[in-house]
This record gives sequence, C-alpha cells and structure tokens, in this order.
Amino acid sequence: MVRFENVGMRYGRGPEVLRDISFTLDAGTFSFLTGPSGAGKSSLLKLLYLAQRPSRGLVTLLGHDVSTMTRAGLPALRRQIGIVFQDFRLLGHLSVLDNVALPLRIAGDGGPRVRDNAVELLEWVGLGEKLQARPTTLSGGEQQRVAIARAVISKPNLLLADEPTGNVDDHVGYRLVRLFEELYKTGTTVVVATHNKSLVNRFQHPRLVIENGELTDVSGVSRVS
Repeated sequence: MVRFENVGMRYGRGPEVLRDISFTLDAGTFSFLTGPSGAGKSSLLKLLYLAQRPSRGLVTLLGHDVSTMTRAGLPALRRQIGIVFQDFRLLGHLSVLDNVALPLRIAGDGGPRVRDNAVELLEWVGLGEKLQARPTTLSGGEQQRVAIARAVISKPNLLLADEPTGNVDDHVGYRLVRLFEELYKTGTTVVVATHNKSLVNRFQHPRLVIENGELTDVSGVSRVS
C-alpha cells in the first residue's frame, strides 16, 4: 500500500524537513504517526496525500511511483485516498448531509444513492439526527465525525488523519480512534497522526515515531529491506 525508500523532502530551496525516511505499510493495517509538534508529521502526510512530492528517494502509493507520475495521473490516485484534517474544513453554508455527500458530487455522481450513502455514514458515526444541521451548530467532536464520514464516503483504500483528536478532549479522542479502528477492520489502510502519547498508548497499533524530520522508531511497522 505504502513504501518509502530513503525519502527526503524540502519546501522550495529550504533545508530538508524530512530526511532518509524508509518504511512500508501493508494493505488493511492501522498505524499511528507520532512525534512532537513540528517534528515533520504533517509534511510526511503531505507526501502521502500527494500535496507534495519528495525531493529525493522513492515514494510508492498503491503500486504507483509518485515521482514519475504525470500530473494528469494524480487525480485518479488521489480519489483512492481519504483525508481528515484537524481543522475539519467543513463548508458552513451546507448541511451536514451535503458536506458528507460533496466528494461524490464533485466526482460527478448525482444519483439517488449518494444521499443514501451519506445518511448511512452519518448514522454510523452517530449523527443520524443531525442531517440538516449546519456544521457551526455542532460540537468539535461532532464536526470531526462529519469530517470522517466525508473522508470515507468514496471508500478510499488509504485513509489519513492529521491530528484528528487535537481539538477535542481525550474521551472524545478515544471514541474517534475507535471509529478509525472500525474502518481498518473493513480493509482500509489507516494512518492517524497525533502528538498525544497518552492516547496512542491506550492502543496496541504499530507506530511511526518522527523527530526532527527523521524516523526514530517504527515499532510494528515494516522496514524497507
């Protein structure tokens, strides 16, 4: 599913923010990406969701060499990747239901099953009674659950979450991670980035630990041979 070989990354002509990153993630696994704020977690996620390309090394996603892909080939690959951002990025003028359905409608699917799929996902995350609510009327934990439902409506092969528990308390954060666990049990590969060590320690999933732009530990994650 994911393979990094001696990857480095920099922004523009600046210094490398990631150095010699090597690891692999198998399909259908759950991994934490941990480390202090500013360590490079978000930069690594940007490589994973194709917002950036590596400055050196090899990144392979879903069987594709990212470095050699043409710009025209990127959208199809991106559609196989779901993203949950810390700041939710919900559209305030749309209902919760329409926010969740938006990725399918952008992709050109306007059929009746779009609404049914969105309703089913909102019921799954416990928001079946909030279909017509606006995001601004929801709590932080509820908004994050809407963001999760929106990220998975396209049935991505790879789901990435950037500090999804950063704006909620530990109790809500634990419930959110349990939602991500349900996803990986269905076959989706899940990577959750967080600096919350106490939350990570409540679970037994593999972890990638990044500090100062380098991987210092890959407990339970395959190393590149």
